[in-house]
Amino acid sequence: MQWCDVLSDPCLRNLPYKIELNEWGKIEMSPASNRHGFAQSEIGFLLRKTLPEGKTITECAIRTTDGVKVAGVAWGSKAFFERQSIAQDPFDEAPEICVEIVSPSNSDAEMQRKIDLYLGQGAREVWVVDLEGNCRFFGRDGEQEKTEFGISVSMVFH
Repeated sequence: MQWCDVLSDPCLRNLPYKIELNEWGKIEMSPASNRHGFAQSEIGFLLRKTLPEGKTITECAIRTTDGVKVAGVAWGSKAFFERQSIAQDPFDEAPEICVEIVSPSNSDAEMQRKIDLYLGQGAREVWVVDLEGNCRFFGRDGEQEKTEFGISVSMVFH
């Protein structure tokens, strides 16, 4: 299955799950929760407010070597959107910041794989945020103490 098939299938439009494709084109789904949605919207708002020179996207579809993955939130610069049209589904390149909000159903191995995939597609940073508001930052050199973008994520949840 291709991503355009997922987008055009009426049976998949109103599912209460986030859909991704694995490397073999098989659908993978994970359940949504209100806390997950809250974290996603607050981080999106924070990115938009503090980095106004780019665009913030929720449920950002990115083609990776392991299929189409969907970052909960992403931020791309003007330069990113000069290379990638907002109408393109999925993006061939990852935006500069990709955020994954960890749900209880996510394993550490799954999160590490997504970090590697997003960085491999060009992301400068991947943020991994749990439902308590704890945030870890990853760049090409591994885990970082804070984001290079000068944003305080802790204020989102307090």
